[in-house]
Amino acid sequence: MSNTKHILQMLKSKAAGDDEHFYSIALQIAAAEARSGRRTTAEELRAAVDDARAVKSRGASVPISFSRPRGELESLIDLREPKLRLSDVVLHRSVSEKLEDLIRQQMKRDWLREHGKTPNRKVLFVGPPGSGKTMTAEALAGDLRLPLFVIRLESLITRFMGETAAKVRLVFEETFKHRGVYLFDEFDALGSQRKATNDVAEMRRVLNSFLQMMEEPNATDSVLLGATNHPELLDRALLRRFDSVIEFEAPSKEQIKALILRYLRPMKRPRLAWKKIVEAAAGLSQSEIARAAEDAVKTAILDERDVIKTEDVLRRLHERREMRDAFSRAVS
Repeated sequence: MSNTKHILQMLKSKAAGDDEHFYSIALQIAAAEARSGRRTTAEELRAAVDDARAVKSRGASVPISFSRPRGELESLIDLREPKLRLSDVVLHRSVSEKLEDLIRQQMKRDWLREHGKTPNRKVLFVGPPGSGKTMTAEALAGDLRLPLFVIRLESLITRFMGETAAKVRLVFEETFKHRGVYLFDEFDALGSQRKATNDVAEMRRVLNSFLQMMEEPNATDSVLLGATNHPELLDRALLRRFDSVIEFEAPSKEQIKALILRYLRPMKRPRLAWKKIVEAAAGLSQSEIARAAEDAVKTAILDERDVIKTEDVLRRLHERREMRDAFSRAVS
């Protein structure tokens, strides 16, 4: 593409408000400069793009670059606007390092492709309920400044038995069109349902569709996340398709305390009974614990206090547990 065409494309992208396309063209120019031996100019262009992306990322909101799924997709995909960043989630160091590597590869994906490499984008989250898998998916989308799409495979398979493979293909086609983070929750349904259902042929079609579509090149570099509580149920062929597997653990006592402290800011918190608080939080998800802490802060604000009491936190944690128990009874 000539410089004139590059400039025209950049102007059209800017007019349409498509900043990512604007940056992509700038990186194409950088690649052309590098191939021509002008490495210094190429590095300056890349640095300028990185700086522009960083400036845009500051602030509380994460921009959603396209509208909600419509038609059939509306019943298959749940769009969520990320309100979290990875700094809002308490994670083990090994998990944080793997996620930071994924983000780095995604942010510099054009650079990797210049060298004939493909950025990682297919990751399996493994861990017990409440270990922070869904919360981390939202935070990852937030750091990448992308929308989060949640697809619950268990309900999709149950609801559309006989049409599941076609529905799954419809979802994957969306990942080819619109860049985002796509979370396939209840991923073990592919394994457990294949064994439990009488329609073995249907589940084999679904599995084969997944295997095939995970291997197809994705021009948008959409990030695909699978989340499972039972990795032992997954087909080995499916496991091999992931670039990385990240294991989550239930929050430790230290992590529970760190998470609550993070969400109690900027309130004062003298002499909190941490043993009682940690015991009350045990078994709750990171998201539930964070919301309980935020609600405790709201209580203090409405009471015109700048100090958090142990009772504030315990009350809100108990409420979250009651909500969870009520939901469990409703679906059982």
